[in-house]
Amino acid sequence: MALEHAILVSLLEQPGSGYELARRFERSIGRFWTATHQQIYRVLKRMEGDGWVTAEEVGQDGRPDKRSFSVAGQGRAVLVEWLRAPVQPEAVRHELAVKIRGAAFTDLAGRASLITEVERYRAEHEALLGRYLNGEKRDFPDTSSLDAGQRLQHAVLRGGIAYERMLLDWLDDVLDTLRAL
Repeated sequence: MALEHAILVSLLEQPGSGYELARRFERSIGRFWTATHQQIYRVLKRMEGDGWVTAEEVGQDGRPDKRSFSVAGQGRAVLVEWLRAPVQPEAVRHELAVKIRGAAFTDLAGRASLITEVERYRAEHEALLGRYLNGEKRDFPDTSSLDAGQRLQHAVLRGGIAYERMLLDWLDDVLDTLRAL
């Protein structure tokens, strides 16, 4: 997937400025696709030049005007073509998993250091799960009245929640295994 596709999806959900897009990436899209503010602005400029998005100047009281982007017909066509293309399973690259396998070739001090690293990694993912669960409560308090787009957004969030829970279970298993060595 290219950043362009994630931006097109976000702008179809709701037009916005580059700053607003960056905030969405931090808050929700970042659950499955990350981008810096600079990357978003650079790609928006290229997408505008390619005719995929249009920008409208929006005046703001006491602040400089902002540019609000929306998807143009050509951008929608690009997205539809991309949506129809098959998706290949992603190759998993997991540095921590390689380190865990390597624990068989280290001494007790090396394994103790790895346990500390797995505990740190686990704490980060536990905090991320907490943010996802809080976001779910905030953004989807009543699932009975969601429109199609909201239901799909919620499905992606539930996938992130399930992934984090699976990862935490696996990390608990890893910690039990390392401590038993």
